[in-house]
Amino acid sequence: MTFQELNLIPPILKALAEEKYTQPTPIQEQAIPPALAGRDLFGAAQTGTGKTAAFSLPIIQRLSEQQAGGGGGKRAIRALILTPTRELAIQIFDNIRAYGKYVNLRSAVIVGGVSQRGQEQDLQRGTDILIATPGRLIDLMNQGFADLRQVQILVLDEADRMLDMGFIHDMKRIIAKLPAQRQTLFFSATMPPEIQSLVDSLLKEPVKIEITPVSTTAERIEQSVYFVDKPNKLQLLIDLLQQDKAIESAIVFTRTKHGADRVARGLTKAKITAQAIHGDKSQNSRQAALTNFKNGATRVLVATDIAARGIDVEELSHVINYNLPNIPETYVHRIGRTGRAGLSGVAISFCEYEEIPYLKDIEKLTKQKIPVVEDHPYPMVNTEPAPKAPSGGGRGGNAGGGRGGNGGGRSQGGQGRGGGGAGGRDGKAGPGQGRGGQAGGGQGGTGGTGGPQRGGQGRGQSGGNADGGYGRGGAGGNAGGGSRGPQRRPINAGR
Repeated sequence: MTFQELNLIPPILKALAEEKYTQPTPIQEQAIPPALAGRDLFGAAQTGTGKTAAFSLPIIQRLSEQQAGGGGGKRAIRALILTPTRELAIQIFDNIRAYGKYVNLRSAVIVGGVSQRGQEQDLQRGTDILIATPGRLIDLMNQGFADLRQVQILVLDEADRMLDMGFIHDMKRIIAKLPAQRQTLFFSATMPPEIQSLVDSLLKEPVKIEITPVSTTAERIEQSVYFVDKPNKLQLLIDLLQQDKAIESAIVFTRTKHGADRVARGLTKAKITAQAIHGDKSQNSRQAALTNFKNGATRVLVATDIAARGIDVEELSHVINYNLPNIPETYVHRIGRTGRAGLSGVAISFCEYEEIPYLKDIEKLTKQKIPVVEDHPYPMVNTEPAPKAPSGGGRGGNAGGGRGGNGGGRSQGGQGRGGGGAGGRDGKAGPGQGRGGQAGGGQGGTGGTGGPQRGGQGRGQSGGNADGGYGRGGAGGNAGGGSRGPQRRPINAGR
């Protein structure tokens, strides 16, 4: 099939030819005709399937065939595209400008992390197509700059990621301001219950399209896993990058923002060009890192899952999972960034003992065993789970590590504390993993006093969401009746 056969108008076909688009992808073939007809659409598609053009081209065509709304020369927002991240929003904006260069439409992008003054001016001048992240759009709506009363087409792109990032309530607030009569195009790579509920409530008799089910991994991607203890992961990564010159460009995925910074620093110290990208970086810093990576100035981009949304690199040779994700579908998303456009790709995963359950979940989802690389310098030594002490420490025994209570906190910034178990005399403290509420951290257990053994090591743990709180490490006990045991630093469980 060709783009001409999809009944696209000549100005769009001309722009696509200049972009070297020759054949539509499967999702474009299936999505463009019903979207042009005004149907609601649900697309289950991963990144890299061509879904941006699948919804952008029908929007451009439908709006260009109508008279611009708003009256008085000012354009009204007629299409709203919501995305989870700044990078993805900017990428979509760039694509729409390229596809629509020969039609009389105006588009604007609204994202956080940059001054909103220019965005206010764009909205005051008027725009036909608005691409936005939910948080900044809510701000501009509250200030009276964004009027959504004439929106005809709503696109929710990567809705599952918006859910992961805590945008579900913002999404609902925005949708409540839209006309009831509209077209909705909904894209999500996974279908958790909350997303299914949203689909059921928003879409009217939608056309359903599923491209490359999320449980599948491309055959052209060579996968492998290294079992390695956590302290040795960085050195293993350095060795691989120094010894394997076939790793021309790699995205390294970490679980946390602090982890991304730590890995990038370690690689840079080893004379490997690397930059980190995550939500704490400024927009300019993130854009510079992406530009350096795409033009080859940086060999390794270290990223969290959320920050990686919107990274569009056609010829990515390697994806490296420094930390395995606890959601198996995320693994499929990650490695799907290599092996695109018919090219081969390599996906390497590091697995410490505590991550073995994640690996099993991934293999269950993908219905395949990932080959294990056994011959490497840092084989896993820790093959035992962390000891679980009984719940009450007596004299001379091991004190149980009480699990911290759920600290009540608001979704942003509360500091709930749950205390870990204290060590008994002559014993050692249990780990005491205090778990905060949505934002609060927990307090680690206190080590036991006296006795010849070193006191236990308290361990704090952060609260869960993207704005996560902090945990406070418990004090170690007194070793041999005198010196103070070590304090564990808090474990940041936020993104």
